[in-house]
Amino acid sequence: MKVATTTPQRTPVIIDGVRTPFMRSHKAYDALSAYELGRLALQGLLAKTRLDPGAVEQLTMGTVIHDPTASNIARECLLGADLPAAIPAFTVSLACISSNVAATTLVDMINLGRIEVGIFSGVDTCSDPPIRVSGKMRRVLAHLGQMKGPKDMGKHWPLLSTVRPRDFKLDIPQVVEFSNGKSMGQGAEYLARQKSVSREQCDGYALRSHQLAAKAQAAGIFTDYIVPVFIPPHFRPLASDDGPRGDSTLEQLAKLRPAFDRYFGVCTAANSSFLTDGAGAVLLMSQERAQREGLSAKAIIRDYIYRAGEAHREMLSGPALTIPLLLHKNGLSIADIGVWEIHEAFAAQMVANLAYMKDDAFAQQRLGLERAPGEIPLEKINSWGGSLALGHPFGATGARLLYTAAERLQREQCRFAVVSGCAAGGHGSAILLENPDA
Repeated sequence: MKVATTTPQRTPVIIDGVRTPFMRSHKAYDALSAYELGRLALQGLLAKTRLDPGAVEQLTMGTVIHDPTASNIARECLLGADLPAAIPAFTVSLACISSNVAATTLVDMINLGRIEVGIFSGVDTCSDPPIRVSGKMRRVLAHLGQMKGPKDMGKHWPLLSTVRPRDFKLDIPQVVEFSNGKSMGQGAEYLARQKSVSREQCDGYALRSHQLAAKAQAAGIFTDYIVPVFIPPHFRPLASDDGPRGDSTLEQLAKLRPAFDRYFGVCTAANSSFLTDGAGAVLLMSQERAQREGLSAKAIIRDYIYRAGEAHREMLSGPALTIPLLLHKNGLSIADIGVWEIHEAFAAQMVANLAYMKDDAFAQQRLGLERAPGEIPLEKINSWGGSLALGHPFGATGARLLYTAAERLQREQCRFAVVSGCAAGGHGSAILLENPDA
């Protein structure tokens, strides 16, 4: 074992975290913006930790669906949460692992001695996307905005006269890759074909996620972690996720039609993560600062790795591209890891990535390793449910995964945890946590 260590002054630790309930898009949060959700998460974190806001030295926030009116949403949420204006805040974006990047950016700052206290967060809402008009109409409207009166019409008429009815079509954001025009679902289907993933495997994995999430929800595991949200006009508190379907059955799931490949597909609406709105925030400190403040650390963030694969064939192979390298770098085996939190974009993606973890040829040819790490015990993966059941607000999922892993380390008294996820563009992330008390 060769896990890297640092001095307590420069050892980043997770202290605490919160999130809003994760809600299916176009439902409970239909009237709320990303700014409002992100602000509520930050306020909830400050209330839970009773942290002096002036102690925070940096805020980082991950997001995917950018609101052009709040281009640096981290700054707007910081101000909206009444954190001191002197705290710098910036926004990062790397698709579904955006808040992973927000977290590891702070990790580097603490490792380098730049800061001692920081908050990383994430937010996204698919209920309030930045809908645009067509590219042609955007150019026309920009020209109209330059007009100071009817006399300017002649100068802009050559462009205005080219407008056609089709130019009034709205440009609504789609969950597709810019580079290849493929949806994430099509990427999951491609991955499923590469590893011969069956429909039955996908439905079985999705059912497990929902049952575990419903069980954890009923046991109150998320209660202290979730910040209630009060929705006008009635202001009744929302305090639980609306995604878990613990009463689902395999028979019900088997009746659904494929969503992306109608003839041969294995991905359905039930075994794919759904569009979700939500936000999360996590407090990081140096280990020495936490000790001075009398705060207990839930986890040390020891190491991390990012990789990117081929943008078409490996759209969702992030865990397989990063986990083996992270383990190898730190001299660890699968047996050393007690807690696994892996983003469930699709059940097919999970089943395929777990198969790659056992594939020696993939490890040798793709990663330059002698052999694959092996089989990850299913009972150690996402034991409180995953994105398939809890939902996936793109920019906030990494914050959920990291805090969940830290909390599980404490409850299950394990030494190491690995947090991993896939992201658009063929990206992947793997982060190593260690229990400071183990």
